[in-house]
Amino acid sequence: MRSRLGLNGLNFFTAAVQAGFGPFIAVWLTQQGWSVRALGLALSIGTFAALLGQLPGGWLVDQVHRKRGLTAAGLIALAASALMLCLLPTRPLIWGAQVAHALASCIVTPAIAAITLSLCGHDSFGEKLGVNTRWASLGNAASAALLGAAASYVSEQAVFLVTAALVVPALVSLFVIKASDCMEDGEDHPALRRPGQREHPPWRVFAEPALHIFAVAAVLFQFANAALLPLALNGLARRGEVSGFAVSATIIVPQIVTAVLAPWFGRLAQRFGRRPVLLIGFAAVPLRAALFAALPGAVPLVAYQALDGVSAAVFGLMLPLIAADTTRRTGYLNLAIGSLGLAGGLGATFSTVIAGDVAERFGESAMFLFLATVAASAVLLLWLAMPETRPVPRRKAVSA
Repeated sequence: MRSRLGLNGLNFFTAAVQAGFGPFIAVWLTQQGWSVRALGLALSIGTFAALLGQLPGGWLVDQVHRKRGLTAAGLIALAASALMLCLLPTRPLIWGAQVAHALASCIVTPAIAAITLSLCGHDSFGEKLGVNTRWASLGNAASAALLGAAASYVSEQAVFLVTAALVVPALVSLFVIKASDCMEDGEDHPALRRPGQREHPPWRVFAEPALHIFAVAAVLFQFANAALLPLALNGLARRGEVSGFAVSATIIVPQIVTAVLAPWFGRLAQRFGRRPVLLIGFAAVPLRAALFAALPGAVPLVAYQALDGVSAAVFGLMLPLIAADTTRRTGYLNLAIGSLGLAGGLGATFSTVIAGDVAERFGESAMFLFLATVAASAVLLLWLAMPETRPVPRRKAVSA
């Protein structure tokens, strides 16, 4: 019980820390006189570093047996990058902070998944990932409120001091997890073995067809999903139809939906298999895009964001779960997570650029229909080609 409470706290506070690296950076640097071009370059450097770090980060986590120590190092690096942001906003310092944050995230995310697997085993992994997603969503929502208050009542610079401070309870939660509760049973999943005990080389993870199919679906999913809300808000802002409360609501509503539904989706994935849950989550994206095209407006937009909560809950728990399913022979769980993260990152990177160009050429409604078509192709790919990856349970799943 103590270790599971620690894992919940780790997910909550890690998500809270990550929230500090969102839109607050753009506001802070704009206040310091940065041009749009300089700001865009700094953010792009962080995005590019995150893409480059996905595979090496996953490989590193696979090569280190003591995942708690590696997670602690990643969290400390997140705190350091937050502190760098609130110092003198020179280009080298900001660029360094963006790179440090991106690379640390590439370690922390798969490491938490690995710790989760070691605590609950593969048979209960889906349900526990759903609980992880719930606590991460709650951490995001709570942090958004806390950091917003810090920005409003103190300064934008204070946001990054609070972000760094939130690493402390994350570290406390990490070391509440007892090492004795972490399994080292390679029979449950080979990712739990020591690196030298694995029978296959790392590259064998890419011999699994299901991993490639899901990676392509992840590219299409993120390509369709990443641009939806920013471009919808952009259109409403140009027409003067959006308020600050509406923007906040579009962020909070999906977090609440994700927190409510994620454990339920995790249980469904364990009981009925991965494909039905995948299809539900991925189908929410084309439906949301079509609704954006058919009935625009601030109030409908907030309501449609409930569908974003559905898709976020499914994608957030399915990425590490599919990675675990497809690495039952090789054990390179975190390398698989990194490869899927890279696929999703590539889709998101090109999403707003291409979708924005479509909107400029053919109009906002055509852009939403274009994204709906891309998202529908991801659903079709899963329906036609994605095999069921759930292994036959060897024991009754432990409730979260």
